[in-house]
Parts: sequence; structure tokens; C-alpha cells
Amino acid sequence: MSETSVSNHEDAPLPLTGERTVPGIPEENYWFRRHEVVYRALLERCTDRRVLEAGSGEGYGANMIADVATKVTGLDYDISAVEHVRARYPRVEMLHGNLAELPLADNSVDVVVNFQVIEHLWDQGQFLRECFRVLAPGGELLISTPNRITFSPGRDTPLNPFHTRELNAAEMTELLEDAGFRVQLMTGVHHGSRLKELDSKHGGSFINAQIDRALAGEPWPEDLTRDVEGITVDDFSISEPDIDDSLDLVAIAVKDTAVKDIAVKETGE
Repeated sequence: MSETSVSNHEDAPLPLTGERTVPGIPEENYWFRRHEVVYRALLERCTDRRVLEAGSGEGYGANMIADVATKVTGLDYDISAVEHVRARYPRVEMLHGNLAELPLADNSVDVVVNFQVIEHLWDQGQFLRECFRVLAPGGELLISTPNRITFSPGRDTPLNPFHTRELNAAEMTELLEDAGFRVQLMTGVHHGSRLKELDSKHGGSFINAQIDRALAGEPWPEDLTRDVEGITVDDFSISEPDIDDSLDLVAIAVKDTAVKDIAVKETGE
């Protein structure tokens, strides 16, 4: 294979299927920045730690984490995504595998990152138990997912056909606690002032304006394209109040085994 063909392969974006967020696509910029703001907010929690990104997708997030972490391992079930990350982001150790059976040893990582993935999984409880297993004592699971209340309002099934089950804050907390985690923080992503202005400008919902155009399969109006392209992470905020009104849920869950260890010693089991 020639040097030119290798370079072209590394630069080629993954296809936009609707299942994952891909950087560098103007019409996708709103969703990309909405994901990126969570990476930026929680990046410091990965500093000098062994990190697994479970469901790493295109790999841009794992590559951001590699700026601060001791080691970053990415895992994805899609072999095309695995090959893409290996070619484009060489700092990431990329594995191919199932999130229901993480191919890592017990207590082998300090942080598990799982952003905008759990809503795609059939057995969410099993996945979270696997996250608990591979985390070292005191390790953290950093997780985000669309808020069911605002993402698929009034629906019995998810709006996105790639989602199996969406969660609200109470449901997310219950799942995490059932898997053994202590929820240290449950917060959410919200539109900042500029995006609230764009909501008003585009008929009450900037999101729906984009979805309507995408479903129609028609060229986007110039003003909508311009507004989407101009979005940055600074146009979003992350805060705990009004969690049920948030766009995405963001949680920090801790593998806190102290109480269990004491109970084992007392019972002698």
C-alpha cells in the first residue's frame, strides 16, 4: 500500500449512519459539540489514570483523553470503527469486543468512560456490572446518555431507531446503584443563552429544525447551516438544577467497596 493511500485512509471519516457522532461534518456540528462538552467537562478526572472508553465510536473522545491519561484503551463492537481508530488515533489502544463482556481483567482500570452509548445497549445492567468489575476500587464510571424526558417526549419507544432504551435521571441512578455503584454526581447538559436564542429563531426548537430538514432529505437553508456550523462547546452548560429539563444526563459513579469489604470481614465470608 502506498504512503498516499495510507494517509487517505487515515483522514477518511467514518460514514454518518445516525448511530454515532462524527466530527468534521458541518450538518452534524451541533451534535458533535453537544457530545464534546461532556468530554471537556470531565477530562480532568482522567488525568494520570488508566482509562477505558467503552463504546469509543469514531475515537475523537479517546484521543482527547490521551492528552491527560496514563493509558487509554478504546473498545467498540463495530470492526470498521476499530480499524478507523487504530489508523487515525495511534495513541489509543483499540480493542474489538462486546460491551456485555468487557475483554479486560478485574480491577484493571481507574476510569471507564461511556458517553452516549448505554441507550444503544440491550442489557444495560449487565454492561454496568462489567464496568464495576473492571474498575479498581475507588475507580469512576463517567457516563452520559440522552434524557428520555426531553429526547423522546411522550413516546413509549425511543425516537432514534438505534436506541433500545432511553433513561431519565431516576432510572439511570437505579441502574447504577443496582450494579454496585455509588452515584457521586447526577447532572445534565443544557442549552446556553445563544442556543436558547437559536431555539426562538428556528420556530421554538433548534433541534427540531435540524431533524425536520434531515428527515425531509432537502438542502438546508443557508441560515440554518450557518447557525449549526457556528456552534461551540461554550454554547452548552452543565448543571444539576432542573435535571428533568436537561438534554443529556451526565453522571459520575464510584466503585466504593469499603462497606462491602467491612461486611465480608464481619461475616467471615
